[in-house]
Amino acid sequence: MKRQQGMTLTGLIGALIVLCMVALLGFKLFDPYSQYFTIKKTFKVLAENPEFRGGNRREILDAYQKYAMIDSITAVKDEDIEITRAGGGLVLSASYSVKVPLAYNISLLIDFAPSSAAR
Repeated sequence: MKRQQGMTLTGLIGALIVLCMVALLGFKLFDPYSQYFTIKKTFKVLAENPEFRGGNRREILDAYQKYAMIDSITAVKDEDIEITRAGGGLVLSASYSVKVPLAYNISLLIDFAPSSAAR
């Protein structure tokens, strides 16, 4: 007589619970990471724009505000942006944290540091 092989109902339920937890975590982390990559892209566009190479801080921040309004960037404000000049170009950077509530009193704190410098 052959022995049956396969997944039991208990194993299937356990695998589904783990899969649901991973999916929930992915859904919760999607927005903070998508904002991070949008901010990083915006910083690169502003730093590579030849219009701002000789511009002052206010002009750069005004341009950032326009991008932030279009792309719905809420994580980084004007006062959070650091602008430095390096190698004849601009480097825009910021540092911020996002607290993502997971369940009950469990949260995930993520530190982001987007920059226009190539890494």
